[in-house]
Amino acid sequence: MKKIILTFTFLLSMKYAQAQQESPLYPNGVPNAKQVPNTQKSVTDKNGVLRISEVTVPTLTVYPADADKANGTAVIICPGGGYAILAASHEGSDVASVFNKMGVTAFVLKYRLPNDNAQIDKSIAPLQDAQQALRTVRKDASKYGINPNKIGIMGFSAGGHLASTAGTHFDKQVGEVTSEVSVRPDFMILGYPVITFKDFGHAGSRINLIGKTADQALIDEYSNELHVTKDTPPTFLVHAGDDTAVPVKNSLVFYEGLQKNGVLAELVIYPKGGHGFGLNNKTTNEKWMDNVRNWMDSLGLLSK
Repeated sequence: MKKIILTFTFLLSMKYAQAQQESPLYPNGVPNAKQVPNTQKSVTDKNGVLRISEVTVPTLTVYPADADKANGTAVIICPGGGYAILAASHEGSDVASVFNKMGVTAFVLKYRLPNDNAQIDKSIAPLQDAQQALRTVRKDASKYGINPNKIGIMGFSAGGHLASTAGTHFDKQVGEVTSEVSVRPDFMILGYPVITFKDFGHAGSRINLIGKTADQALIDEYSNELHVTKDTPPTFLVHAGDDTAVPVKNSLVFYEGLQKNGVLAELVIYPKGGHGFGLNNKTTNEKWMDNVRNWMDSLGLLSK
């Protein structure tokens, strides 16, 4: 019996180690970067949320799907944090574990936080990283047992802005790109996302990404409701009606754009829940990720 227990413990530790495979997003050097020290900081706050700040070296951490359930679908997760920090646990690793139980391989993207001292053009750095993550996962799909046509992107709050930017700007690859690998996500999942940089968006996210004095053209460029087309990927959105940080209107205008363009979409709005509830809106017994599961299944994403 002791031998069996030891073997089981060893297998669990091996699985945990495998789930923590963090790799540099740019093995040959980060583009659009200035020569600065890596001063990244990680702090767990009083609510148990891992907050990562001063990210200048982006990485991608893979969480493999449970082997007996793997269906070839993958999702890249972009934690939120106003483009100032990354809420890396309740909007990152915790979410990845739920996807793993669905048979979905998850990748948590630690994207660069905009910083004039660290990037040549801070306004494109997060999108560069999201596009590179899509490029990397698609290029290495066979390595991870993934179908290259079943790769989605997910984001929360400002991470939702990044994810929706990737889903609406895929025809404009940013930076110096030599790869022809598509950066179009096959689906999007957006949790209480910042969608617009207009007056009902989130001022902190806008200022951190494009600055206080951005002209109207740049504001419009990053107001993603203006860039929805018939080619925008199918999208799932969740929001709370009492969100005072990122008004629910962000999800409403994006959903309206998706509807106008005939894009398959689902929108879940809870009366209460505020902002940043992650997987668990404490005002309801419903688990919104169950809705995500059903939606993904209806798209054939959970079938092998």
